[in-house]
Amino acid sequence: MAGGTVEGIADEPADGGFLDFDGVQLEFRRVAGACTAPMLVLLHEGLGCVGMWKDFPERLAAATGCPIFLWSRQGFGGSSPMPLPRPLDYLERETPLVGRVLGEAGIGRCVLIGHSDGGTIALLAAGSGTAPGVQAVATMAAHVFVEDVTVAGIRETQRAWEEGDLRSRLARWHGDNVEGAFRGWCDTWLAPGFRTWNIESALPSVRVPVLAMQGADDQYGTPFQVDAIVRGVSGPARPMLIPGAGHAPHVDAPDTVIAAIRLFVHALPCAAPAGLPT
Repeated sequence: MAGGTVEGIADEPADGGFLDFDGVQLEFRRVAGACTAPMLVLLHEGLGCVGMWKDFPERLAAATGCPIFLWSRQGFGGSSPMPLPRPLDYLERETPLVGRVLGEAGIGRCVLIGHSDGGTIALLAAGSGTAPGVQAVATMAAHVFVEDVTVAGIRETQRAWEEGDLRSRLARWHGDNVEGAFRGWCDTWLAPGFRTWNIESALPSVRVPVLAMQGADDQYGTPFQVDAIVRGVSGPARPMLIPGAGHAPHVDAPDTVIAAIRLFVHALPCAAPAGLPT
């Protein structure tokens, strides 16, 4: 997807539009903040999209004063479909696109805030050098290797898809992409060859500050994920386990997550003091 252009940036609605990369459209959304920098960039989970963040972007912008930018990866939400099967290194393949999206959207200094797959991609992007404007990373339930509990949790989700109402609930957000979004995530994580997937060797290249958050009751991962991130990155890193929260701490404990991100962002050298809430 080389040679991307922003489609309709000048006349786009105040809160969103599409980025066009050689015919592959990625839906995006913006939320204004009281200050101009840093931009907080939200990267969604393996079954997520722009819409599934619901009102979290607005709440985060109000609390931090920072503007927010988020997009749906190819195959999710209103973005273009993704061909299947998804390659086993799909997370690594997403990494260069982060920098390209930020560049096409005119985003300089920013903090990547990623949930689950989005947290993994945020770490890879920060360490790769392909997104030079990244000043810090905050992760929620990021994975850096596969655990037994991860596989067990995904099998439970697969049963909910096949026997319950998960398909219809996800279709509300993904529309025609729902089958590809689910199969691309589920089938990849349950593939025998994916069991050895591990990005710990990439973590030392992450030299920016990191806030690694995880719900204490995460059904897809253990605190060993947070330990590995904090131990592995080269920049200053803070672990945070959130009591009573599962795999989506920003849903289960939004006030706690927003307060933690606010403190993290406001302590960064790139945070513009003017206009930030005190």
